Amino acid sequence: MTKDLFAQDALAQIPKILTLLDRNPHSPTYGCFDRNFWQYKIIDFPSGMAQEFVWPLALVYNTPLADNPFYQQPAIRDWVEAGILYAASSAHPDGSCDDYFPFERAGGAAAFSLLACIESYSELGLNNIIALKFFEKRADWLAHHNESGRLTNHQALIVLCLDLLSNLLQTNKWDRARVQRLEKVLSWQNPEGWFVEYEGCDPGYHTLTISCLARIHQLRPDPRLQEALIKAVELAAQFVHPDGSYGGEYTSRNTYNFFPHGFEVVGEWCPKALEINDRFLVGLGKGLAPCYADDHIIGHHTWNYILTWRDFVKDRPKLTPRSTGRVWLKEAQILIDRQHNTELYLALNKGGVFKLFRDNQLVASDTHFSLQVKDGSKIKNAVGHLV
Repeated sequence: MTKDLFAQDALAQIPKILTLLDRNPHSPTYGCFDRNFWQYKIIDFPSGMAQEFVWPLALVYNTPLADNPFYQQPAIRDWVEAGILYAASSAHPDGSCDDYFPFERAGGAAAFSLLACIESYSELGLNNIIALKFFEKRADWLAHHNESGRLTNHQALIVLCLDLLSNLLQTNKWDRARVQRLEKVLSWQNPEGWFVEYEGCDPGYHTLTISCLARIHQLRPDPRLQEALIKAVELAAQFVHPDGSYGGEYTSRNTYNFFPHGFEVVGEWCPKALEINDRFLVGLGKGLAPCYADDHIIGHHTWNYILTWRDFVKDRPKLTPRSTGRVWLKEAQILIDRQHNTELYLALNKGGVFKLFRDNQLVASDTHFSLQVKDGSKIKNAVGHLV
């Protein structure tokens, strides 16, 4: 299985990312990646999440991928720095940013974009005091920010940001906040291996949490973190479908997300993790991976795929057939039943939402209820994902 599939998929997203960027240095929004704001003007504020797109650009600038026209192009480097500076200038005075709503101060957008800016700054060896001061202010805000709901991937992102920035600035000012945040992450791991995402198991964002925790373990090895990663990887392995696809509507957040980088990092010391990516590559090679090219989140998988290509482990175990039988995740309320040439993935907590595979192909997919009821002269509707 070739790692180049990850690189090809990532490179295909770069032209679109560039269309989202205000590349005119004379523009007051130079460096902004939210085209709905800077060009179409259909919103009154830029999404802070959009500034995450500096990272894919920094990576393609610095990574000698095959057929990479962006490699070592000076304009790309300039645009990355402009994007970082726009993240700084568009942030609130406390360092936070908005995502979907004005004055939202969204933790996820703040963490994703800070991680991207720190990594891009280091990747390109930039030297900009304005950027560094912004990083510190954003990290100060994140260190004490508590969002509603339990989204473990956001907490893991924040820990990784604090670790990376502590190293960059040579400071220990966030050590206490980091420890408290990591304790929260570990406490949110269910004994079955999954990390809580909106009160349930979402294998998609679970892989992002693994990616973050694997990096954190690289930076500061921790036996408890290693144990948590092993359990998390074992759980993730159950959700790669026989055709190489991953996740779906039977999960808590209905996602098809797959962030492969963590499995390569963990695979350095736990080779079984590599099998997950190898099974996913089968689907990627068949064109079965979902399209992640939404204007808002196109960056997530692009940088993760490039990092996967970079850190792809050369020596890999051979794929072996998975054993038949049932896997019952009682806490997640998900049943996986593998029998000969048939596999069923069933969510009992969502009324029986399921995916059924036969002979390595999807043959049926129940994506939750959708109904209309006539009540006199009115039509009432109920759609599962809107409830």
